[in-house]
Amino acid sequence: MLFVKSKTSVAHIALSIALALVLAATVLVGTSKAAQPHSSNAHATAASGATITYRKVFKTSFPEFVEIKVDQSGSGTWDIRQLDEEASPQPFQVSPALAQRIFALAGNLHNFQGVDLDVHRRLANLGEKTFVYTSGGETHTTTFNYTLDQSATQLTNLFEGLARQSTDLADLARTMRYDHLGVNDVMKQIEDDYNTKQLPEPQLLLPTLDQLAADDKYVDIARQRARALASKIRASQS
Repeated sequence: MLFVKSKTSVAHIALSIALALVLAATVLVGTSKAAQPHSSNAHATAASGATITYRKVFKTSFPEFVEIKVDQSGSGTWDIRQLDEEASPQPFQVSPALAQRIFALAGNLHNFQGVDLDVHRRLANLGEKTFVYTSGGETHTTTFNYTLDQSATQLTNLFEGLARQSTDLADLARTMRYDHLGVNDVMKQIEDDYNTKQLPEPQLLLPTLDQLAADDKYVDIARQRARALASKIRASQS
């Protein structure tokens, strides 16, 4: 009987140890599984950069549709066209300083969360303008015709300037390739836009201006305009 009791005690101890090991393993597995989604979410949050989008729809104008997107690194796309044309976003880049300014202005507007910018007065249609803030699964939107908010006005002017700058550069590249006689007309437009301070980062035009100035297959007056404007831009940067 004593031998049987000893065997029973040993069996009970072994069973207790086994149960304890199983319980410990279960806790470790559960802890590991619980930690995995947190790690994944943290990685996703770090990997997903915020994006600011400006969109304007103005029927019967030219252009009728403007959409500019810029992320925190300065990478973005522009899509400028008539409404009946197919969407064709083109990549472009702004400086880190300009991207920071865009996001700072959006921050002043609480990243468009619960913000009503429209004056709600009877005004002429100036185009339906929309700001969109996107970061991961977070999206905030506000739409207006006209606003008196200074941060919103500055942000609108910046995006309108980026649209103008992108159009000028695209027109210059197109005429340099397909319409040599039209290059001078485009240069006049770019000069006007530069002189009226509509181009947020005119230095981005320098490579194309330098190419135009150095190539004798274009009319001389257009080349002179390109050289003069490039000199002005460089002088303003120094």
